[in-house]
Amino acid sequence: MKFAKRMSRLGTESAFEILARAQRLEREKGIEVVHLQIGEPDFDTPRNIRDAAIAAINDGFTHYTAPAGMPDVRAAISEYYAKLRGVTYDPDQIVVTPGSKEIMYSLIMMLVEDGDEVIYPDPGYPIYKSVIDYSGAKAVPIPLREENEFRLDISELEKLITSKTRILIINSPQNPTGGVLTHDDVERIYRLACDHDFLIMTDEIYSRIIYDVEYASISQFDGKQERVIVMDGLSKVYAMCGWRLGWGLMPKALAQGVIRMQTNITSCATSFVQKATIEALSGDQTDPGKMVTEFRKRRDVFIEGLNQIEGFCCTKPHGAFYVWPNIKKTGWKSLELSEYLLNELGIAGLSGTAFGAEGEGYLRFSYANSIENIYKAINRLKEAMPALLKAPVKSN
Repeated sequence: MKFAKRMSRLGTESAFEILARAQRLEREKGIEVVHLQIGEPDFDTPRNIRDAAIAAINDGFTHYTAPAGMPDVRAAISEYYAKLRGVTYDPDQIVVTPGSKEIMYSLIMMLVEDGDEVIYPDPGYPIYKSVIDYSGAKAVPIPLREENEFRLDISELEKLITSKTRILIINSPQNPTGGVLTHDDVERIYRLACDHDFLIMTDEIYSRIIYDVEYASISQFDGKQERVIVMDGLSKVYAMCGWRLGWGLMPKALAQGVIRMQTNITSCATSFVQKATIEALSGDQTDPGKMVTEFRKRRDVFIEGLNQIEGFCCTKPHGAFYVWPNIKKTGWKSLELSEYLLNELGIAGLSGTAFGAEGEGYLRFSYANSIENIYKAINRLKEAMPALLKAPVKSN
């Protein structure tokens, strides 16, 4: 089969590949795998949201909706964001999609031409670079470094900006590092965008899974609402990854373009899931609060355990549900060690290089798993590392 040349520019998301391999090891070899690879909460979707979806199905919400989303759903998102961030978007500035990836894909494909530049975080969510490459634009990485708690360096960002810079993608709290941009960071980033006339795409999917620090959204600085695009959704804080419901908040002209894109790609988000969104955003928030509390406990257990393992050193993340341990002192390359952990120890994590070149020397583990299983992974690592540190076969 002959594929179009553009397919060679399209990347992938390693978490799903490792999940499939881990499940195959369990099925074919009977290996007990600790699943720390996938970025998905292990909790059930809250009961009130499930009940709302079932009621919507029974009430006949099983048909097409307008591509932008149902008016009452967009109104609920507007009210939710106003309460959450103190920023009010008109419902006409909101597009509801089957997951927030479609917002990113649509806007990048709409806004950039060959030769334009899009700055994205490295390490970062791999689909950012994948879509930029696919669009034909130049993907320009901004390194996120441990010494800066994995926040982008504003002075370094300024040096990367050129007359061809069209979009900057930011993600806070960040996947894979858990880094969180400060109020000063986002204010300075916004000023740069104004000075150099580029758009900011802010991925806020983890913004309610945050610990120890205050969250600041760059949308709070965009008074005229002409430069910032917010991507968000239900997947993480409501444990609804499989429901596929996201949205974008953006200037009205861009919203009209995304609506056209959605008309051509998916038609609309699922109608009964849209109705359940209203309950998710305006209903009881007890379960999401409990999830975040539990994630904090797991984070602390994981960080303490990893920092007791020879060759590992892990900065405490301020958000999301990932740890990003530095493994440089082990002498192993990230991919080789992640492969060994999966195949020999039954620990499914991801190589840091799955998130960009700056991820070399790191691994990503998700703590969207029980404390019992986190301890299991830590104990396996502790037992294996003395031998691994002496292993004769390592990358140079």
